[in-house]
Amino acid sequence: MAPRPGRDLVPPLLWSLSVFLSLPGPVWLQPSPPPQASPPTEPHPCHTCRGLVDSFNKGLERTIRDNFGGGNTAWEEEKLSKYKDSETRLVEVLESVCSKSDFECHRLLELSEELVESWWFHKQQEAPDLFQWLCSDSLKLCCPSGTFGPSCIPCPGGAERPCGGYGKCEGEGTRGGSGHCDCQAGYGGEACGQCGLGYFEAERNASHLVCSACFGPCARCSGPEESNCLQCKKGWVLHHLKCVDIDECGTERASCGADQFCVNTEGSYECRDCAKACLGCMGAGPGRCKKCSPGYQQVGSKCLGEFPATGQATWSALPTMNYVDECETEVCPGENEQCENIEGSYRCVCTQGYKQIEGVCVKEQIPESAGFFSEMTEDELVVLQQMFFGVIICALATLAAKGDLVFTAIFIGAVAAMTGYWLSERSDRVLEGFIKGR
Repeated sequence: MAPRPGRDLVPPLLWSLSVFLSLPGPVWLQPSPPPQASPPTEPHPCHTCRGLVDSFNKGLERTIRDNFGGGNTAWEEEKLSKYKDSETRLVEVLESVCSKSDFECHRLLELSEELVESWWFHKQQEAPDLFQWLCSDSLKLCCPSGTFGPSCIPCPGGAERPCGGYGKCEGEGTRGGSGHCDCQAGYGGEACGQCGLGYFEAERNASHLVCSACFGPCARCSGPEESNCLQCKKGWVLHHLKCVDIDECGTERASCGADQFCVNTEGSYECRDCAKACLGCMGAGPGRCKKCSPGYQQVGSKCLGEFPATGQATWSALPTMNYVDECETEVCPGENEQCENIEGSYRCVCTQGYKQIEGVCVKEQIPESAGFFSEMTEDELVVLQQMFFGVIICALATLAAKGDLVFTAIFIGAVAAMTGYWLSERSDRVLEGFIKGR
């Protein structure tokens, strides 16, 4: 047992201990270097110190319970007051504070045993929290909650609510770490104060943020509905605020092997092996072959095997290659698509009322009903107007011929106006365009 240090010995002892802690242990104490492929994760010294203090406190509870628990109460109170802060009790606690296999705990206890004794005999009254006194103030291995690093600076979001309460601050409570926030699912940003990819802000106030999931293929959205998408995940395209699956097989974005065919899936695609009868194929079964494999020959639209004796092609030579109607399975999973069976193959077409634009079936826009003159050019309308005026002038001329002075005056004025117009430059342009059929 080490002698009890006085108050004047504590400062130089702390300085010597801090220097010693910064040095590597003896070579014979250092473990052999582990393989680089899987380096072990050693606990931070702060965690080791916290474990030591927790074990020490449990030892204090155990020694009180085991040594006093029934009998003469007056005698126990007298003995307890002497035993409570005795050296005997301290030795009993320290003997079991570290497990036999906990090398880091034994090493730290060896380096800090005199500090623990100093706290036990001199510091308990003014510093009752052993963890704070030993691990934070004396050894400087730990930081207060919500802080990190050598200077114990606050984590992002503040020491009271590090990472906004929605993440874990790396190195929190230790003298190490980067302070980077590892946010919970659905949260992001430097201090986890924003909604992450695939989530939207469902509720927010001064202290809390609730992030909810977007509709499946949406990467960013304004709400939970299918029509609230603002950005789509890979393999989807945004169309009228909805994410529509991209048919990689139909848009030549897929990359499959020579003896494979492409099958579109939601947000992606799959490459599946061709039938054994095929040398390259466009789909499943022997009816989708580009060429037939050796030992097979084309019969109709299918590559079939041969019996060696007769040389006749038969389905029985291919017990695992029965004819497949591709439209019986889901080969056109795109929205508003349907399968159309053709001889030896199939194709994906848009359902009625939809048309394909950039590999996606979109609803056709029905044009509004056109007016009678909607397809006529401006020049043709001008000529039509002049023809109408001509008819009116002819009617006026007829009335003027009967001797009516009023209609005669109107007729002469109209003829003069029309003559001026037809002699103008615009009249020449209109007639030229009409003659050329513009």
